[in-house]
Amino acid sequence: MSIAVGTRVTMRYRLPPGHSHPMTDVIGELIESGDSVVAVRATDGRVVRVYPDRVVALKALGPRPIRTSEIRALERAAVDGWPGIELAEIDGWLLRAGHGFTGRANSAVPVAPHASEASLAAVAEWLDARGLPAVLLLPDRLGSVPPGWVTRDETLVMAADIARLELPAESVSVISDAPDEDWLGLYRYRGRSVPDDAVEVISSVRDGVLGFARIGSSASEILAIGRGAVTSSPDGRRWVGLTAIEVSQAHRRNGLGTRVCGELVAWGREQGASHAYLQVSATNTGAIEMYRGLGFLEHHRYRYAEPVGALE
Repeated sequence: MSIAVGTRVTMRYRLPPGHSHPMTDVIGELIESGDSVVAVRATDGRVVRVYPDRVVALKALGPRPIRTSEIRALERAAVDGWPGIELAEIDGWLLRAGHGFTGRANSAVPVAPHASEASLAAVAEWLDARGLPAVLLLPDRLGSVPPGWVTRDETLVMAADIARLELPAESVSVISDAPDEDWLGLYRYRGRSVPDDAVEVISSVRDGVLGFARIGSSASEILAIGRGAVTSSPDGRRWVGLTAIEVSQAHRRNGLGTRVCGELVAWGREQGASHAYLQVSATNTGAIEMYRGLGFLEHHRYRYAEPVGALE
């Protein structure tokens, strides 16, 4: 078999004698392919193992199409995982305010089907009352760019089924429920240390639980950090969202970023999460490749939109 393990496939195989039909099909992820067995994890989670001589056809498929409802559900879980310090809903738009720290915590995202441009004046008024510009976070298929607005900062939302990830067998990190001074000392947002009022944003979660991981200790040196937020989406899935992944300059390219991500996902699983997600700039090719190596796939994208005059 020449198809790589981890590829989404369709497999047709012969059934043993006595079945009502001679062959059947399964669609899922190829998890084993060798001389003794071919195994596919189906979309419902069951694993189908057959002898190679029973395989009639094995065909690689593209990534599973993501439904609009799945984008909407994940965005709701992500809002709860990074809610800022004030959250409101106006006509299907979820609005966040967070001292101006990060675009996600200071923008409006359309999470309901009835969210429309008719509510933009009310959205802008709510943000303005908190000293914030009118900024929309527009995920794929959930909203269009209003006339006279422009977009910036395209971002990939990557996701994974935790059951399909290979996680560290043992933990080398410490995970606490709040960031301490050492953790905050390593964290950088767009290359800059965070202001004091950003701590409230970093420490906020809605209907969920937070975990702050670090590799290393204050007695020596903090090597890597990360933040995990476990929240639920309306479709019943429980997600762990990864943010604030940082590795100290002197210890980069040694696998620490991958390690802290894996341990946060493992921690999230202990909190009941079945899926994981993260957001990464579309221009950050190095990080994207690292996350793909972990098993994350692109789920959807979003971008920010502002009135043309706001960029002048």
